[in-house]
Formats: sequence, C-alpha cells, structure tokens
Amino acid sequence: MAAAEAQGGGAAAAGEEEGAIRHRTVTANGIAMHVAESGPESGRAVLFLHGFPELWYSWRHQMAHLAARGYRCVAPDLRGYGGTEAPADVASYTAFHVVGDAVALLDALAIHKVFVVGHDWGAIIAWYLCLFRPDRVTALVNTSVAFMRHVFIRAGAGAVKTTDYFNQAYGPTYYICRFQEPGVAEKEFAPAHARHLMTRILSDRFSERAAGKETTENATVEAAALPAWLTEADIDYFATAFEKTGFTGAINYYRNMDRNWELAAPWADAKVMVPTKFIVGDGDLTYHYAGIQDYLHKGGLKADVPLLEELVVVPGAGHFIQQERAQEVSDHIYDFIAKF
Repeated sequence: MAAAEAQGGGAAAAGEEEGAIRHRTVTANGIAMHVAESGPESGRAVLFLHGFPELWYSWRHQMAHLAARGYRCVAPDLRGYGGTEAPADVASYTAFHVVGDAVALLDALAIHKVFVVGHDWGAIIAWYLCLFRPDRVTALVNTSVAFMRHVFIRAGAGAVKTTDYFNQAYGPTYYICRFQEPGVAEKEFAPAHARHLMTRILSDRFSERAAGKETTENATVEAAALPAWLTEADIDYFATAFEKTGFTGAINYYRNMDRNWELAAPWADAKVMVPTKFIVGDGDLTYHYAGIQDYLHKGGLKADVPLLEELVVVPGAGHFIQQERAQEVSDHIYDFIAKF
C-alpha cells in the first residue's frame, strides 16, 4: 500500500489557518510525489491538476478560496515537475501513468471520490481520468483545454496521429511539434533560462502568437513589466523549481501525445460521464484552434460530455486563467461543486 510521509512541516498544527499550505511527499504509483494541501482533512476533497510549465503553485488562489469554505484541497506536482520524481524514460509519461499517479495518490490519502479541477495538461489528464475512472470523480471543472476526441483518442478510419494533426494545422515551428525531438526542446528550455522562460510565457499568456515561436527568442532583451496578476515572488517560485529540475519531465508529456492517442483507442466512442463545467478565456490559444468554437458552442462538447452543465467563456482572459482571473475562477469552481 502507498505510504504518506510528512515533509516540510507535515500536517497542520492545531489552530493553523485553514488556508495555510501543508507540504508532504507521498509514495504513489511507484514514484515519490510532492503534494501541497490546504483545508480540513475532514472536508470533501478537491484534486487540482496543473499544466505546462507550471506547478501545484498555480492553484494557490483557488486552494485558499476553497479551504476557507471547508474543502480539503490536494494539489500535487505532476510527475516530472517540481518536487515530484521525474522518471528518465520518455515512455513513463503517458496518460496511463499520470492517471495512475492520481488514482494512487487518492488511495494513499484514503480519498475515495474527489472533485477534479484541471488546467492545460492537467485538463487533458482530467479528461482521461474521467474516461478511465469515472468512479473516482464526483464532478469536474476543467479549464483551457476542451475534450478533443480526435486529438486525444485514436478513433475512426480517418484518424490522424496527434502530432501530424498539429503539424498540418500549424506547421513544424509550433511548440508541440518542436517539442517532439529530444535535445531540441531542451536547448530552448534550458534550466539556465528558467526565469526568462517563466516570465515570458506567463506574461504572454501563452497566446497563439507566442506558441508558434521559440520562447528564448530575444532572451537578452529586458523583460517588460509583469502583468498585475503576477508578482516577482511568483516568478521566483516557478523559476527556482525549474532551475533545479529542468524542463525535460514537463516536455515529455508532449512526447507521449501520439502514444496516448493509441493507448486510448479502447475508449474511442466513450463519453465523459461525470458532471462537468468548462471554463476558457477568449484570449487563450486553445480557444482559437481550428473548429473549436463551433465544437464548444454548437453541441459538439455536449455530445462528448453529456453531463456538461456549464460552459463559461471569460472575456479578455488568456491561457493561465486560474492565476490571471483568480477570484472569478475560484467563484466558478465553488459555485459548481457546492451543488453536489
């Protein structure tokens, strides 16, 4: 059985603020996972899954908001990120592995069912989790990345491999395409560039324009002022982690997109059968994928996710919506999960 070990202060002391972050290392699915928690351990659990290139820290605002309302918030660094182990084998970063991590983490923490909140790659993993193990999910709030069956799952005679799809749609300079060849992305995403990378990516809001270009371009140029929702302390937290770990583990998720697409073939016609709310900013690159707006607004997402209850498009919001519009997203999450 997976064992949980206290780290960085362990469980909250009596009288500690509900919103305070507790850190521990949990052995789950054969790896050591760093987990941040807040709120009472007796509360209903919310599992937060972060994206690229982020950490548990991306959910700091939502964790404080929900912990203050009695929820137990659980936010791991996903495998390959931050304080969580980073296996060397590229093939160890499939959706099966990461969903396995999430389920094993819940087992280690003695949590049977959770509310799941995902963003970016965390949203992709959350979709897979709800397909593979809906029995462990009470309800889902996903952000940024919609359920794109043709990208996530090999389905139908005309199926196009995920990386071929992005190459055909956006060309070989698109970040997902650039990330495929080992060594190329590592040169661009060198640990020494971590501060510049995190500043630029977060400040650019991962727009469609930014995603198509090398992120280290003009690396010597003085960075512009940070957006109001982002502080130097926030950059410090991300940069310090990636300076230590590098970005290879994070990039390996992209190198498994084709493998995930094939592995998920048994779910080719499966529906996401958990109550769901989907949130996206209208400035997010994912909201401008070819055909995605018709899919979202003309019944496609509802057909794939029959229990979709709410679809929210936030005007003016970019990709890192849970940080950029922290209060608004926190309210959306709470308003939805409070119904269950």
